[in-house]
Amino acid sequence: MTTESPRWFKSSYSGGGGQCIEVAANLVASRGVVPVRDSKDPNGPALTFRASSWSAFITSVREAV
Repeated sequence: MTTESPRWFKSSYSGGGGQCIEVAANLVASRGVVPVRDSKDPNGPALTFRASSWSAFITSVREAV
């Protein structure tokens, strides 16, 4: 089991308005998951998605824009 910690980041499109999420994409290779959390509550809960599910979500969002 790996003990790698999430390295959180916000999108470069984040405008600093407080309506952001943070993603820890560094866990895809070691665990196959993408944790996502509310940037306003860094000590709060995180949702964890399978890498394939997160990728499908991002693809759908990009296509909708």
